[in-house]
Amino acid sequence: MTSYVIEADGGSRGNPGPAGYGAVVRDATDGQVLAEVAEAIGVTTNNVAEYRGLIAGLRAVLDLAGEGASVAVRMDSKLVVEQMAGRWKIKNEGLRPLALEAGALARRLRVTEWTWIPRHRNGHADRLANEAMDAAAQGLAWKAGGTSGAGGTGASGAGAAGALAPGRAPSGADAPGATEQTDLLDVAGAAPSATLAADLSGPAASVAAAQQRAAGQGKGTGWAPPTRVATSLLLLRHGETPLSAERRFSGLGDAELTANGLAQAAAAARRLSREPYRIDAVVCSPLKRARQTAEAVARSTGLDVDVDEDLRETDFGAWERHTFTEIQRRWPDELAAWLADPEAAPPGGESFAAVADRVRRAEERLVERYEGRTVLVVSHVTPIKTLLRLALMAPPEALYRMHLDLACLSLIEHYADGRSVVKSFNDTSHLR
Repeated sequence: MTSYVIEADGGSRGNPGPAGYGAVVRDATDGQVLAEVAEAIGVTTNNVAEYRGLIAGLRAVLDLAGEGASVAVRMDSKLVVEQMAGRWKIKNEGLRPLALEAGALARRLRVTEWTWIPRHRNGHADRLANEAMDAAAQGLAWKAGGTSGAGGTGASGAGAAGALAPGRAPSGADAPGATEQTDLLDVAGAAPSATLAADLSGPAASVAAAQQRAAGQGKGTGWAPPTRVATSLLLLRHGETPLSAERRFSGLGDAELTANGLAQAAAAARRLSREPYRIDAVVCSPLKRARQTAEAVARSTGLDVDVDEDLRETDFGAWERHTFTEIQRRWPDELAAWLADPEAAPPGGESFAAVADRVRRAEERLVERYEGRTVLVVSHVTPIKTLLRLALMAPPEALYRMHLDLACLSLIEHYADGRSVVKSFNDTSHLR
């Protein structure tokens, strides 16, 4: 459970220009301010000041609670949050030493989330940064409580001008509010922030059920409801069928799994029934091959299987059960049109554009119904590719640039602000 919350900010009047940072540490349960720190840091950029604010906040928690303290970090700097979470690379070499310093401090704590919040939610830290810059403009040093005294700007790093705050609840601009994006990064002992550019892919990392448990089931932190975490969609393609073994088009035809396909489903079930996977629901296509695969996982996890008609495979019409070569010989013009345009449909079948419409509906239902939880979605090539494409905001033509193996796993995380992140793609390690 998160014990402390850091809100940090930094700014530069000119970028580069006279700069300063501010950071506040709160009790995660009731929002009480426990420490404030601020400092003017001379002439530099916004991003440098923001990193300095983060560093000051991390040091303040270490001073307050010691190593291993559980802390959530919230900033209105998208760049700092994403870089510390390991999702964005550090392209500005001038920021790398600061990021490494912040990462080293974070490893001494237990950082449960790196969260971007809107600027108006970060008013307290912003005010502290401005107070520090205002004081420096008058040749004064910032002091806790908003007063200034004569002297220099203090030491570098966390800032000498920091203090434990008297117990008081936040109000007005300081009051905590709902956050916009959350991603817990400490699942199964992982610490992606330690490497900054760590590979966070793979369903083993940051699944929503573990997020919910880490925060305390049914309990908020005092800042936002516990469901303000990722809703994770684990996407599992069904196992082998006679048609897939022969590389034949298999749409709405209800082929069953082969013996090899059943073994693939069992392998996926073994993987998904172990830590760190704790699936909350299993939803699948109505087609038999997907249901058989889903049922294998359901048996190993003790869950029921829900069916969503919109997760079915594309209707390939006259092309059902034919190979690509056979279709090329019999329907060359129709095939060329289909390969060139997602709006084109096979004779008597369904276009990829039509599939995308119903898959989008299914996705919206899943994210709404299972907010903050982990859902295993067992489906087919086209629906899974479509979900991945939508998450990446890629054009429809991207479907032609993806390959999915039988019984592969992919992972998408959906956040409350509408953003989505693809964490894993075509993972078949359980089949080796």
